[in-house]
Amino acid sequence: MDAPPSLDLDPRRLALAQRRRLHQALLGWLGFIALLGVVHVLAIAWPDLRGFGVVPLSLPGLSGLLAAPLLHADAGHLLSNAFALVVLGTLVSTVYPKAAPRIVLAGWVGAGLFTWLLGRPSVHLGASGLVHTLFFALFALALLRRDRPAVVAAMLAVLLFGGMLLTVLPQEWRVSWEMHAGGALSGLLAAWRWRRLDPPPPRRPYSWEEEERAAEALAEARAIDAATYEPPRPEAVPVLWQRPAPQEERGTVLPFRRPPPEGG
Repeated sequence: MDAPPSLDLDPRRLALAQRRRLHQALLGWLGFIALLGVVHVLAIAWPDLRGFGVVPLSLPGLSGLLAAPLLHADAGHLLSNAFALVVLGTLVSTVYPKAAPRIVLAGWVGAGLFTWLLGRPSVHLGASGLVHTLFFALFALALLRRDRPAVVAAMLAVLLFGGMLLTVLPQEWRVSWEMHAGGALSGLLAAWRWRRLDPPPPRRPYSWEEEERAAEALAEARAIDAATYEPPRPEAVPVLWQRPAPQEERGTVLPFRRPPPEGG
């Protein structure tokens, strides 16, 4: 049985570290939303910026692999993605701090690449592909890792955004389901690829685990004592004297004579 990670199990230190990570993740994603707001204002001033979305099978449309997640069709589109990005991005960055940047990069590029290869002839833009990447990554990581933080994060994601399980299918013509499907696929692949990048959270061992480890330690100590202090078995003792062969025997064997009977 694998032992739990040998990390500090002080509840106060663990809570402080988690709170600090949550605070940093929330600030980071709020800053990203602010950037999306600035880009949206610029797109209102210069509408041609929206032309830098993903255009399937078009060489100029490849620029959308980088620019499309920053552009949105209108304020409603931006606000719907902004809320999901803050919640899901904060969950991913808090629970999986090492894998989070790679998951975001996979969704950023993967959703656009999927759309460029298989999308309808239109301009696809928005951060919805990244949103689906974060959601499906949380969902898959909970199934793959099955530790408590992973399961809790996935339950929160499903509770708030469970409808994303169906938005990967074609629905409204104005909604780029290709970006959704590409983001979902990217999230699943990223979760599988980097599921072990973040170590499992520390936990206190159960009582039966402590008993098993104590029994193993006692058995090991007894084995060491036996090898150190117990004398060797008789067959392991070297022979110091060899009986001579029969032809080399010396001396004479005298026959035993019975004494005569009394009164005879």
